[in-house]
Amino acid sequence: MTGKIRIVIIDDSRLIRTMIKSILARDPSLDVVGEAADPYEARERIKQLNPDVVTLDVEMPRMDGLSFLEKIMSLRPMPVIMLSTLTQKGTDVTLRALELGAVDYVAKPLDQNFDTIGTELIAKIKIASTANIQPGGKTHSTNQTLKPLAAIPHCTKKLIAIGASTGGIESLYEIILRLPANCPPVVIAQHISKGFSARFALRVNKVAPVRVKEAEQGEILETGTVYMGQGGQHLTINKTPRGLVCQITADTAEENYRPSVDRLFHSVVTAVGANAVGVILTGMGKDGAKGLLAMRAAGAITLGQDEASAIVYGMPKAAMLIGAVEKQVALCHMAREIISSCAGKPLIRKAVSHG
Repeated sequence: MTGKIRIVIIDDSRLIRTMIKSILARDPSLDVVGEAADPYEARERIKQLNPDVVTLDVEMPRMDGLSFLEKIMSLRPMPVIMLSTLTQKGTDVTLRALELGAVDYVAKPLDQNFDTIGTELIAKIKIASTANIQPGGKTHSTNQTLKPLAAIPHCTKKLIAIGASTGGIESLYEIILRLPANCPPVVIAQHISKGFSARFALRVNKVAPVRVKEAEQGEILETGTVYMGQGGQHLTINKTPRGLVCQITADTAEENYRPSVDRLFHSVVTAVGANAVGVILTGMGKDGAKGLLAMRAAGAITLGQDEASAIVYGMPKAAMLIGAVEKQVALCHMAREIISSCAGKPLIRKAVSHG
């Protein structure tokens, strides 16, 4: 893409559209080429203006944001950023939108002070403009194929650690729904806002063959359970006489993200060494690359999502470039590769130096 990033704002509030437009005007690389008050008007604007990115309100008259998103993704796949209130309803709808293929979301400030989200919104629009949106709008398989894999016959005692950012909700949804009920414990660091992690875990838990929950301080990791790092908090794993336990901390240290993928991966190295599988999924930036390299150097199996299936091939690419990834895997095969690694069928191993 060359030139400015062309944006269409879709929101039923004229005031909010004006505020968003004013914020985006601060960045010379962005160009708001149109706006719409409802999905019907938006459909015409998109046809006429061919934007690079659309910002979409969750709750609108005449047609809700989810229904419109499904139409966009089936008829004209494109990068969409959802704007949502941090209410239970707004959070659930936003998570469903991410599962359907929206690139990311920004939480509307309850006090209507949109200046507080300006930096975040601009950054996410720029990331969205580079996103790899597949035909049909989704990188994952159809729901009919998201069936759990067969139980692991002779499971070694491994720990599965996964890191993701932009596009991760959709990718995690596919992987988790395919995990067998007896899979080893899974710990996840997904860049996500406070409040969204618990709702995502609750949503997936209703349909997954494994138990899915938000990680809690001091809880012991159990087989057949997926632990989602809390938004705004770091998740690390400690080895104790009671077993492997979750450690939740809020300090920022040097990380730009909470939860930090690097911090989670490094803790897994300390806790279990080679007895782990590390996975780096879609996302912008380099978080997780150094941690995954440490896991590989310790003897763990390390997998990276491939470029073709990643919505944003930033984090997996960064890990590949420093030699942290043993094997790149398409999203549709990732769950099977993870489980094969846990069942004592490791990849052909290559020595790697840490340095």
